[in-house]
Formats: sequence, structure tokens, C-alpha cells
Amino acid sequence: MPFEESGPDTERFGYGAEEALLRQQARKFLDEHAGLATLRRLVGDHEAVYERGELPAYDAEAWRKCVELGWPLLAVPESCGGLGARMVAVAALVEEVGRHAFPSPLIATLMSSLVLRQAHSPEANRWLGRIAEGTTLALAIGDRSGGWDLDASEVRAARRGAEVVLDGTAYAVQDAFKVDGFLVAAHTDEGLCLVVVERGARGLEVVRDHIFDLTRDQGHLTLSGVRVAKDAVVVAPRSGLHVLERAWPGVLTVVSADLVGASEWQLQTTVEYAKVRKQFDRTIGFFQAVKHPLVDAMIEIDLARSHLYDAACCIDVDPAHAEQPARMAKAAASDAARVMSKHSVQLHGGIGFTWECDVHLFFKRNQHNAALYGDGVHQRRKLAAAILGPAGN
Repeated sequence: MPFEESGPDTERFGYGAEEALLRQQARKFLDEHAGLATLRRLVGDHEAVYERGELPAYDAEAWRKCVELGWPLLAVPESCGGLGARMVAVAALVEEVGRHAFPSPLIATLMSSLVLRQAHSPEANRWLGRIAEGTTLALAIGDRSGGWDLDASEVRAARRGAEVVLDGTAYAVQDAFKVDGFLVAAHTDEGLCLVVVERGARGLEVVRDHIFDLTRDQGHLTLSGVRVAKDAVVVAPRSGLHVLERAWPGVLTVVSADLVGASEWQLQTTVEYAKVRKQFDRTIGFFQAVKHPLVDAMIEIDLARSHLYDAACCIDVDPAHAEQPARMAKAAASDAARVMSKHSVQLHGGIGFTWECDVHLFFKRNQHNAALYGDGVHQRRKLAAAILGPAGN
């Protein structure tokens, strides 16, 4: 059922009854299908991942049920067969996904949808329709430097008759081995364009990156003379950079929501541990050296959550001015994740540094997300440049 078309209640960041119901249903589903036991079964075999080079697993059946629930449809407009949900609803869902460190192609597909819906082209709408039918896509826009400039792609595209030929490498592709295709940023003589390349295309090689986050996979694409049909170009040259810039607040907001959710899990889990772990005949939560770091982390997470929903609400009601709130949200969420991750491991004591402690799964997911698309320092540098102008001016 599509979301209501009435405008959001900005006094509550647009978070209303529908968003609360979505969060409640998501938590119930994920508690049942993506609890810690399931997560351990899927990604807990670190020897397979690190030593034998196997991919982290995910539950394809649980993902099928997510599709039935309509989660990938949230960011797809109703005109393309989706639910046309507000960004606040997307943020609420992704926060629960982060809270469960749920391995799936959901977040990658939501990000791709956010970019495609800014294109307003028949080709982009066709792919949005395919996402509504169950197709999954991931963004392939990064360069080897990891600087996250939106025009830094190392892929080039050239027209060859009725086809487009792609050459180059795209880096830091999230969940590259779970998705059906890739939304690739490519340079032409006329500017940046966006092209969909389906998995299995001739000349495409997906190479696994060895990352420390066991709840996802990451890869880079090597494209050698990859030929795609002309209608695979979903954003024409000269428009690609503008589309990415308009979509970028949504992408940053999605990552921020994942960070906030995982940080909240770490906080609650560490608090519960402090209530039962005893030292010197008292639970460790009695001591100020434990209480104060947890309170500090709670404040950081609450601040990040406020920035998160402010950014999501701004995307819904004032998208032209959403970049700054989104960068503030990503900076706050990245900083909160680093603080909470450090405290969660330290306050679990000796067991916190072992494979047997579940904290490390969320620790690594947060460390990955904090760096993804720019950490707090990167976001503040971009904010300073936007507000004060380039350095030296």
C-alpha cells in the first residue's frame, strides 16, 4: 500500500504513524529472521572469509521475504511500481537493518534507487520498475583514492554505433556479489553519464575486496570493452554529476541510519553486560568509569539520530537544501559509531577482544560505514568549504 501523499509533520521530523509501524514490523521480522544466532551462522566463520577467501554468506530466503514485504520498493516512486515512501521511512527501516547488522543487498539497492529517481529519464524509470520487480543494483562510482569526489570515476564510456563501450575500474562497490547489476558512473567527452551494467556482461570482472566487515562484501569492477545497449545509459552525459549531487544527501542519510542502528545495538548490549558482569563484588555498571563512557556514548548516538532525521526530513520537504544536513548527519553518525565501538569493546573486558563476543561484528560494520563515502573529518571539510568557501579565499 503506497504511503500517504500528505506532507510530513516537520515538528516531528516527518516521523508519523506509518513510519513507526514500518519500524515495528521491521524489528519484529529481523528479530525472527536475522537474530544474533542467524548472523553468527552466516558470517561467523572468519577462517572461511579471511583465510580461505570465501564470501560472507547471506540468507537468500530472508531476502526474498524482504522483497515480499516491499522494502526495496520504498525508494521507488509509485509511478514506477514502488511505494514512494518518504525519506524518513527509509531512514527508519535502515536504522533497524543496522541494528541487526542484516546482510542483504537492500542498502545497496536503496542507494541506487535514490540515484535513479533523480534522473527523471525513461531509461531510469525502466530500471526503477525492474527494482520494483525484484532486481538489485549497487552503485559503482568510486575511484582508487577513496576521496569520494562524485566526478572521480575511473571508467570511460564511448559510443559505438547503437552501443556504448565501457573501459576502466570502479571501486568500493557495496555488496557487489549479491546484486544483479551495477549503476556505473563513466566519463565521456561531454561529461559524466550513468550506465547500468548487468552482472554477467561480457568483459566485466567483479573482484572481491578484502574488508574487515563480515556482514557484507565489497568489490571493484574491472570493465574491459564492456558493451551495453544505448538504453542502458540512464543518465546522459552532462547530467550525470548533477544527478549524483541531487541524490547524494539521500545516500549519506542511508549510511547514517545504518550507523545509528548499529551503534544503538552496541550501546544497549554493553549496558546489559554492565548490569550482570561483576567485579569487586559489584556489577561493573556501578562504577563511574563504566557509567560515564556509556552516558557519553548515549549522548553522541542521540545527537546523531537527531541529525539523521533532520536530514531525512529536509530531503522530503526541502531537497534543494538537504546536502548540509545530510553531511552533518554522516559526520555525527560516524563520530558516534567510533566512540561507541571503542567503548563497547573496552567495557566488555577481555572477552570483548575475542571472536566469541558478538560486539566485534557490529564494531567492524560501524568502522566500515564510518569511512564509507567519507568519515566525519571529510564531511566537516566539505561543510566548511560550502559555508566558508574554498580554503585560502
